[in-house]
Amino acid sequence: SVCRNFELNVFEAVQKKKINLPTYLSAGQETIPSSLSVILKEKRVKPLIFGQHRCHSIYLSFGGSLEKLILELLGDPKGCTYGMGGSASIHSTKINMFGHDGHMGTQVPIATGACFESRKPTLVFMGDASAEEDYVLATLGFAKQYNLKILFICDDNDLSVLTPTKDRRKWNLSEVAKSFGLKTFDITDDPLTIYYKVKEIKNDLPALINIRTCREYWHEGAGK
Repeated sequence: SVCRNFELNVFEAVQKKKINLPTYLSAGQETIPSSLSVILKEKRVKPLIFGQHRCHSIYLSFGGSLEKLILELLGDPKGCTYGMGGSASIHSTKINMFGHDGHMGTQVPIATGACFESRKPTLVFMGDASAEEDYVLATLGFAKQYNLKILFICDDNDLSVLTPTKDRRKWNLSEVAKSFGLKTFDITDDPLTIYYKVKEIKNDLPALINIRTCREYWHEGAGK
């Protein structure tokens, strides 16, 4: 896919020091945004999109410019975020994608606030470590309180840098979300599974899907 080939080339560029900015590769997790983009395109829905720091594949899947992303990673002012966002904060008004501010999980309450104010369909991505922030969990309850049109996606790679989930918590995110009244699923990152589960949600929002995936590379940079 475009996303996987892009990340493989970025990995090589980081190794060769052609890219010198902190870089967060989404290789291994790209089926998630690519599957979602297909479904929403079919539904003719153009949501507000809030990515996490690992956001290259989100940007590309929803129609972002490949050339502008390359320029962004090189720190060029002609990049999609004018060379100021770098790898972790990809922003594009053209595709309704809002850049991550760098703080763990803050995109979740920010996205929910944007959905509350605009009443527009909203898609927000987070990692399994972000789910452990108190303001993220409180936001799930708020979204249900006002029945917001928002879909929470957890890219669950079972790692916070290198610490596995079992060493961080005993609770399950999908069960917590369900306790707030959200429609929830806990699935693998198989494209067809994602496709059919999202279609099953229809308009029953807010909802949360915890998608078990695999981060292929090191947390940041080009390590294994």
